[in-house]
Formats: sequence, C-alpha cells, structure tokens
Amino acid sequence: MTRTDRPAGALQEAHIPVQAKLAAAWASFMFLYIYVDYLALYKPGFINDILVGVVHEFDTGPTFVALALTVVAIPILMILLSTTLPARVNRATNLVVATLYIPVSVYNAEGESWTYFYFYGLSIGLELLLLAFILRAAWTWPRTIRATAGRDPAQARV
Repeated sequence: MTRTDRPAGALQEAHIPVQAKLAAAWASFMFLYIYVDYLALYKPGFINDILVGVVHEFDTGPTFVALALTVVAIPILMILLSTTLPARVNRATNLVVATLYIPVSVYNAEGESWTYFYFYGLSIGLELLLLAFILRAAWTWPRTIRATAGRDPAQARV
C-alpha cells in the first residue's frame, strides 16, 4: 500500500433507504430478543421450571407456545415487510407494530428479582432504543413533493 501526499477528503455518506434501515432495526431487535431469552436459560432454576412446564408463571401448554410463536413471528415478519410493503402502508405498519412492542418489551422484566436488574434493564433498554429508532425512522419517512398543474414543481408545497 502506498501513501500519497494528498490530503484525504471527508468520508462520503451513503444514502440508505428507509426500508433498509427499518429492516436492519427489526433484525437487530430480533437478535437481541432471541439472545435475551437464550441467556435467561443460565439463571438458576430457569431450566427446571421449563422441565416442569412453567415459564414466567405460565403453563407451557399449546396456548403458551402459540402465543410465544406469535410474539416472536411478528417482528420476524417485519424484517420482510419493511422491505416489501408500499411506503404508506410500510410507514403505518412500522408505527403500529413498534408502538405495540414497547409494552411487550417492558413486560419481560415483570416478576424478575432485583438480582438480574442490570441484565433486564440493559436488554429492555436496548430493545426500547431499537423500537424508538424504528418509530423515528417511520415517522420521519421522507416525502415527495407533489407537482401541480400550471405551477413550477419547485414552488409546490408538500
């Protein structure tokens, strides 16, 4: 590799479409969500509770498993939907789903001991930051300027 005496210019910012940002945020959310559940297995007694059919005071019957799958499947599908839905529907869907997942994320700390405060505080905090990013990205989705007949498009208002 050779060095030149020319000064390096500023780094160029790549334009990333809102859809890609949303899909990346949902993928990050899912990785975090899955790893928090995985790491919870290391808490003393957690696996024993699962073996006797209890998770967070819920019986692990068919209803629990179906609801758990639903709670996980929605953000998984949001990765795909964020890249394929039309802009207007995409924006609304991301705003609704991210808003609904705020209490879902906070509920994960329900009934936990203060011993694991840092673990749940950090994981829920990170999940909420990702959801806030999704809400902000969807809320501030760039709009196109409408051109009106007989007017200069540069003078048209949004």
